[in-house]
Amino acid sequence: MLQNDRYTYRVTWSEEDNEYVGLCAEFPSLSWLEPSPEEALKGIRQTVAQVVSDLEASGEPVPEPIAIKKYSGKFMVRIPPDLHRRLAIEAAESRVSLNRLASDKLNRQEA
Repeated sequence: MLQNDRYTYRVTWSEEDNEYVGLCAEFPSLSWLEPSPEEALKGIRQTVAQVVSDLEASGEPVPEPIAIKKYSGKFMVRIPPDLHRRLAIEAAESRVSLNRLASDKLNRQEA
């Protein structure tokens, strides 16, 4: 197991497989099935550790853990022009910037 394992893991039930599946956000093509959530987490962590070891041994890039990445707080989203217009009108009527309106809407989706 990696000493500094900082990857983002999730365990969820798979109705299709009738088992728990362990997943890693930084390695979306990997998964591990087990009857218990604890074993699914253990399995995916071991799989990721092996893949990281193989990548390092072959000189290939290893994904950076999401948890240690630095984010600027900026990202660009392309939307249809009619939606852009509607949002701009809503922002103007609310007396806030379009950026503030979009940020507030995204925050509400998170809750």
